[in-house]
Amino acid sequence: MRILAAISRDAGRPPAVEPLDIEAPRDGEMLVRIVASGICHTDINVHERDRSPKPIVLGHEGAGVVERVGAAVTRFVPGDRVILSVSFCGECPSCRQNAQSYCYECLPRNFGGRRPDGSTPLAQSGTPVNARFFGQSSFATYSLADERSAVKVPDDMPLEIMGPLACGVMTGVGSVINSLGVRAGQSIAIFGTGAVGLSAVMAAKIVGATRIIAVDVVPSRLELALQLGATHAIDAAAGNPVQAIRDWTRHGADFSFNTTRSPAVFTQALECLAMRGVAGFVGAPLGSWTPDMFQILSGGRTVRGILGGDASPGLFIPLLIEYYRQGRLPFDRLIRFYPFQDIARAFADCEHGVTVKAVLRM
Repeated sequence: MRILAAISRDAGRPPAVEPLDIEAPRDGEMLVRIVASGICHTDINVHERDRSPKPIVLGHEGAGVVERVGAAVTRFVPGDRVILSVSFCGECPSCRQNAQSYCYECLPRNFGGRRPDGSTPLAQSGTPVNARFFGQSSFATYSLADERSAVKVPDDMPLEIMGPLACGVMTGVGSVINSLGVRAGQSIAIFGTGAVGLSAVMAAKIVGATRIIAVDVVPSRLELALQLGATHAIDAAAGNPVQAIRDWTRHGADFSFNTTRSPAVFTQALECLAMRGVAGFVGAPLGSWTPDMFQILSGGRTVRGILGGDASPGLFIPLLIEYYRQGRLPFDRLIRFYPFQDIARAFADCEHGVTVKAVLRM
């Protein structure tokens, strides 16, 4: 079957939409017509830093409609509206505990560009093209996805905005609720107010945090953070935010959540904590960073790495949809739509902070 897909060939040029051929679904797979797909910074990082084999079709926040199902698919039928999320084996110790983000096969399944048997469902003029990015490669008009990675979307929900729930929104909300376990009356400092950070702001408001401090260098994003639930905002371009965080929280924040990759911010996210505070991180620093072990030990502080908000997509995404339905998670305010053919502009706008969450309409 002929489709259109955005192919990442090298870091020096943006993905380009080209015709490809896609296989019929195999056992456990579904052919999904992609309605829209969010762009995540992971897509941009992989495109620019060759962390997956190229050429490859990226995209991992897809939402669409099931067109065909392969043998052994039992949970979905053609016509079902779905969100596509992370790929996982379903059998390892992590998966058996509903911790699919920590699947023992996470890296090869999500970044390897191939099925576990080494095949790829995409080709151009007979030449294989890497795919299966996060089990979906949703920068395309059609995707082959695993049944276990899909989540149904209720009929009353607008499908074109649902894709970001699969990664960015799930990571931000899940990090606050699942990973850090922020409770009513506690405080949190959130470094970086992109899609993940702003989702964390909304989650902190949902759980009743009394001090929600947003830190960024983009004034418009800080203003949006205040509108979405932040109680304080700090422009980090004006100086180190640690003292202001300590002043507002009296003894330091109970939690910090760093969505940036700046080594200096990693240090700030640790320094702003109260005794026994927890610092959560969702990305690796660009450059070396060594945590101050005296600061950790003397204050009983914890440094916590987080993947996917410690969320089980099949259980957590329906909760996110319900929060949205109730008006408590207005993540649609983060979204700006782009035509699929404008993927180069969407990538550039995401990189330069023009857009919080770009979503491609297919």
